[in-house]
Amino acid sequence: MIRPGTADDAEGVARVQVETWQSAYAHALPSEQLEALSLEEAFERHRRWPPTFVADDGGQIVGFVSVGSSRDPGTDGELFAIYVHPEQWGTGVGRELIEAGEEELRRLGHREAILWVLDDNRGRGVSTRSQAGQWTAPPARSASSASTSQKSVTRSGSRPR
Repeated sequence: MIRPGTADDAEGVARVQVETWQSAYAHALPSEQLEALSLEEAFERHRRWPPTFVADDGGQIVGFVSVGSSRDPGTDGELFAIYVHPEQWGTGVGRELIEAGEEELRRLGHREAILWVLDDNRGRGVSTRSQAGQWTAPPARSASSASTSQKSVTRSGSRPR
């Protein structure tokens, strides 16, 4: 079930975020960096800023999405984060979360949105987003980010209309 996220979801959201990073980026990031991801830090972050929606499977958080006004100048809305626990990959949870996030962006008045994707995640990440509906546009690129250990990330757009 997709529902609005709350501060009470922080523990489950933190677990999903950390375990997803550890699985999705095992091929791309140093194991030391992935092992150092802190559940406590993620918990505090998500308690202060809950995700827009969570996927709740019988009381267990299995995914989440966060959307809102874009942080990038000259852009409208943004899909900040989409995470689905690895045990739920391929079940349609990601698509449901993206659709809920897109609907929320439209409700907030955003006609276009961007998202940033770590280049090493362009397979699963872009596939999930593309299946949900044309998250494609001429990308912008950034070569540095503290959270990605100086990996390249690509910005795509434009859904939601």
